Amino acid sequence: MAVRLKKIELTVFQRFFRTETVGGLILLLFACSALALANSPLAEAYEHLWDIPLTIGIVDHSLSLTLHQWINDGLMAVFFLLVGLEIKRELLAGELSSPKQAALPIACAIGGMIVPAAFYWIFNMTSPGAGGWGIPMATDIAFALGALALIAPRAPIGAKVFLTALAIVDDMGAVLVIALFYSSGIAWGALGGAAVILLILVGFNAMGVRQVWPYLLGGLVLWYFVHESGIHATVAGVVLAFIIPTRTRISAVEFARKARALLDRFERKETGDFVVPTSKGQQGTLFALEHASEGVTAPSLRLEHALHNFSAFVVMPLFAFANAGVRIGGPIEHAEIALGVVAGLIIGKPLGITAAALVTVKSGIAKLPDNVSWASLLGYACLAGIGFTMSLFIAMLAFDDVAPLGAAKTGILAGSLLAGVVATVILKTIGQRE
Repeated sequence: MAVRLKKIELTVFQRFFRTETVGGLILLLFACSALALANSPLAEAYEHLWDIPLTIGIVDHSLSLTLHQWINDGLMAVFFLLVGLEIKRELLAGELSSPKQAALPIACAIGGMIVPAAFYWIFNMTSPGAGGWGIPMATDIAFALGALALIAPRAPIGAKVFLTALAIVDDMGAVLVIALFYSSGIAWGALGGAAVILLILVGFNAMGVRQVWPYLLGGLVLWYFVHESGIHATVAGVVLAFIIPTRTRISAVEFARKARALLDRFERKETGDFVVPTSKGQQGTLFALEHASEGVTAPSLRLEHALHNFSAFVVMPLFAFANAGVRIGGPIEHAEIALGVVAGLIIGKPLGITAAALVTVKSGIAKLPDNVSWASLLGYACLAGIGFTMSLFIAMLAFDDVAPLGAAKTGILAGSLLAGVVATVILKTIGQRE
């Protein structure tokens, strides 16, 4: 039974890995398209596109944002909702569910956030860009896993799980950084409204409401109040994720018993023509089996499954297309910002992750994943330096002015590209030796 569960767990992870890999490739395509447009005769039209205002609501209770803001504040809340659901699942039943399992990715994620921020600070401690210290802390899980699939398609499953867990802990850190350091002045009235909605959603959970739609409707109102409060609106997605129930209506044992009985009944109700619509007994059995399947599937898991493809193939590509357009060429204003980001991503990330792993493993707190050497760990740590999506997101929160934001974006693109190149050299060299 334990072996079967392990196989199922690996199958689920492999499906997740494939989705992230394809999503990463699509993300790269949209980012390159944005770069091409920003450096073409259509550059002005590309820039003005994102300033188009869109208003949602009725006359006296409407919200008007630009297309760029709807993507960054609205659609990205969906991404952060998915991030929150993934974090919650990992904490309850995944790689972060036990101290021994969680020790290595947590330590590496902390090292991979602190050291890059320190490298950035070295370049910017007295410059106007000092507030961008959070930019090189982030890891783009889709890009990192997509690059890993291209660079080392035969990488051990332990390496893929480690990199995924590290990126998820990294996302936790990014959420905290955004909430604590990159939110504007607090509007206490709106924050009070958010607290009321939060209490209502917690009440839904306490009463055993298992349908997802009441949480999503409440989540929309929560997003509005959080947006108006001055705390970045995407934080609402993470908060909502931790409220959505993880409990199942029936246990796995009860489901297995019911499923076996229903399958036996399905066979007994066969009319002889092997066409389900001609057998009312089989139709009723299928509906009963579907009801039992819903009972053993947690609402949070159903929502995570529903959002995964939408986030990977719609939200993230749109975000990349709206934000990766950087004009290349000419002198870079605030070059220290770009240098700080590059140094944080290609030096700080691998150094912080590898050093934290060394301390954790040598102290006996954790061990390296199976079939992962110290040299290959360095390669995976370099992959974590691909900050792209989350780094761009934090950069736009850190800088309002065009010049420092442009420098930060240039540093993110250059640093992420160099991190991928260095990881390729290391992992390809190790692959040839092995």
